Amino acid sequence: MTLRTLIYGARQIVTVTHNNGEKMLCGKDMHNIGIMKSDTVGLSLMIENENIIAIGTDDDIARTFEGVEVNEKIDASGCCILPGFVDAHTHPIWAGDRVHEYAKKLAGATYMEIMREGGGIGFTVEQTRLATDKDLLVSLVARLKRMLCAGTTYVECKTGYGLEWPDELRLLKLLEQARSHIPIGISITYCGAHAVPKNKTAEEMTDDIVNNQIKALKKLMDNKELNVSDIDVFCEKGVYDTEQSRRILLAGKQIGLEANFHGDELNYTGSAEMGAEIGARAISHLECISDEGIHAMAKAKTIGVILPHTGYLLRIELPPVRKMIDAGVPIALGTDANPNAFSSAMSISMNLACVLCHMTLEEALAAATINSAAALGISDKYGSIEVGKKADLIICRCPSWEHIIYQFGDHTHLIRNVIKHGTIVYTKTG
Repeated sequence: MTLRTLIYGARQIVTVTHNNGEKMLCGKDMHNIGIMKSDTVGLSLMIENENIIAIGTDDDIARTFEGVEVNEKIDASGCCILPGFVDAHTHPIWAGDRVHEYAKKLAGATYMEIMREGGGIGFTVEQTRLATDKDLLVSLVARLKRMLCAGTTYVECKTGYGLEWPDELRLLKLLEQARSHIPIGISITYCGAHAVPKNKTAEEMTDDIVNNQIKALKKLMDNKELNVSDIDVFCEKGVYDTEQSRRILLAGKQIGLEANFHGDELNYTGSAEMGAEIGARAISHLECISDEGIHAMAKAKTIGVILPHTGYLLRIELPPVRKMIDAGVPIALGTDANPNAFSSAMSISMNLACVLCHMTLEEALAAATINSAAALGISDKYGSIEVGKKADLIICRCPSWEHIIYQFGDHTHLIRNVIKHGTIVYTKTG
């Protein structure tokens, strides 16, 4: 059965790309995004089942589809239509909180100091192990729902608060279950190397992941019990060094996972150079990236996933994003939603990217849509408004699209509808 939905009367449709089949935007192209706008005639989108099949003025679309049955019509008069946001980096499944560490951070304690005192990732691992499956699933779905209501229609979800294989497997299965509980796209990343458990060294953990965990994961994927896309490792001084990280990432690539990992965050480790060399699809953080790492990533077209909320919270220097964009590194954005950096709204990440990382409004939007989709390997279907792509959309009640970034934290008022695969999944009431 064919279902058609017409969205009409819009003031702007932000396509992001220029309908030239772009899978990501780099350099100056990140600023020169596609925007259809009109103050005199309305703009329309026609959706057939899950896909966009036409974009144009109200009159053009009406003529093209004259006599064709339309099942639902959505009046977007005076509104702007944007692609659904793609959050390229989150850790959404955990128990407990780390609010007790917040005052320590404000008093000057560093991330690694808190970890050495028994806080940080290790503390969350302990709390997560104590939680029931039901409690973890309920809290996970609640977080994903808040993301969806804030305009995120596709999200990367990492494990990493299990570490030991039985606990990591539990989190992987719960992430898989979440797909049936909420209409948001989920890309699962296995992050068993998020930290080093107390009872093992980094080298012992590396051997366990490479020789045991990844092999067990492959069997589950082959049996269609899990659908995991990427592999992650925290490549950092005092956690996993560059060679250990390389071993883990390459072992993941051997079973079909894409390398998408934490690098050069708190210290320079050569993560960017290593990631580019092994063909990593994306590297996150990059606060301490070198000039050599920038050029290596630009040459390899490895995507840099910037997480400005984390740098803001930890009071560390932000990545050299302007230098990265100018060098041709494709930049994506994520919220880094986790108990250390508690945020779920991509519009806030975009605002911080503009203010703290000196990105333009256009660059921030491209980073939160088409480039974040590319970081997850889904930009052939998501991340822009194009004929043939999935109808993942946001309808915002504002005179121009820039307000979604400009009105800091006011997305709850601006976002009127969120549409996933052509179906309204959120409507702002009142």
